[in-house]
Amino acid sequence: MATSWKRRILILPPIILAVLLLALVLKNKKAPEQIKVIEQSRSVRTISITPTSAVPRILGYGVVEPGRVWNAVAQVSGRIIKVHPKFKKGAYLKKGTQIVQIAPDDYRIAITQAKANIRAADAKLKELKLGKGNTEASLAIERQSLAINEREYKRSLSLKKRGTIAQATLDKEYRNLLNQRKRVLDFENTLKLIPTQISAQIEQKAISVSQEETARLNLGRTKITLPFDARIATANVEVTQFVGAGTSLGTIDSIARAEIPAQIPMTQFRGLLKAAAQGATPKPQEINEGAISKLAKHLGMKALVRVRFNENVVEWPATVVRISDTVDPKTRTIGAIVSVDEAYKHVIPGERPPLVKGMFMEVEISTRKLENQIVIPRSALHAGKVYLVDDRNRLVIKPVRVKLVQGDFVIIASGLSAKDQIIVSDLSPAIKGMLLKTKNDATVSSRLKNQASGKGTVR
Repeated sequence: MATSWKRRILILPPIILAVLLLALVLKNKKAPEQIKVIEQSRSVRTISITPTSAVPRILGYGVVEPGRVWNAVAQVSGRIIKVHPKFKKGAYLKKGTQIVQIAPDDYRIAITQAKANIRAADAKLKELKLGKGNTEASLAIERQSLAINEREYKRSLSLKKRGTIAQATLDKEYRNLLNQRKRVLDFENTLKLIPTQISAQIEQKAISVSQEETARLNLGRTKITLPFDARIATANVEVTQFVGAGTSLGTIDSIARAEIPAQIPMTQFRGLLKAAAQGATPKPQEINEGAISKLAKHLGMKALVRVRFNENVVEWPATVVRISDTVDPKTRTIGAIVSVDEAYKHVIPGERPPLVKGMFMEVEISTRKLENQIVIPRSALHAGKVYLVDDRNRLVIKPVRVKLVQGDFVIIASGLSAKDQIIVSDLSPAIKGMLLKTKNDATVSSRLKNQASGKGTVR
């Protein structure tokens, strides 16, 4: 038992010594050095807002279509005796060129027959007029005879009353009187029918004249000629082929004008019209082609059609002529039809092609220039908000209202003012109040001004 207590006492000195050493070390240890934290700034590129002019523009895409398409249809039947050697798909032919000849013999015979019928009708009319004169003369004679018969009958009746003639003689005179009356009545009826016969013959002649005119028209229809300068789209006829009236001989495309139905998002088209109207409320009106043309003129609406061949861009001035009658339910786009005159002129082989049917085109529609607009790059807009730099080089996140989004830039309706510093570089994460180091980006400012004013291409 005594040995156990001695062992416990022997442990105490080392513990006490360790505690003393720890206290000594803690007493002589230096306090941790404190490092002052310096706030880091983020480098950003900025532009200063300067009100500038802007041309509202939108882009659409469509395929070239001919301004006029003529379906060459045979109006008469017959055998094809001639086809123009160039009446083939893809060929160019001038206005007035005869492309097909249908055998004309049947229609020439019809003209001859109609002429003969007209001559026969004229002869019959002459005969009826002569007959009318003869009938009138004969009627006059018969009426005179009737007067004689009436006097004779009266004389015989007087003699019978005196008993100087027999009843048979009186009956004979009465019979002669009745016969003469009948003859007069027959001539009168014949004379009454002659005007009706003349009228019927005149109508018959008119039918023959109409048949002659129809035959002449059909004779002219045996020659099918082009109504305008054209390019042949399809040709469906050969020599010796028999065609019936209504048979399609081919499809002809006009080369004078091309049309492009450009598909444009409805929201963008609406924004373009609203921006061009400068907030004015249009008056209700009937929507028709005249109203569309009037609206386009009122808003100064113009169009430009272009096609890109790698680095080469070819452009044609165009006119907005119509708005499509339907909205694409899948893409929610509306068709704005623009036309280009002289689509096949000023062609430079290898550099400037004609506007060929089926060519995919980019269509730019613009309105009149708007002055004193706040324009920023589209990349500077973040879900309806813009990043600004305040006078302490701190980040400010400000909501804005957009007037029009187009291509690489946005026209702001409200929320920004002149000389605001807009951040145009990517800033992520964007923390309100964070310290920034700014650098003015003159390249972005210049490009933005050119695009907004209409000098650059909307993309």
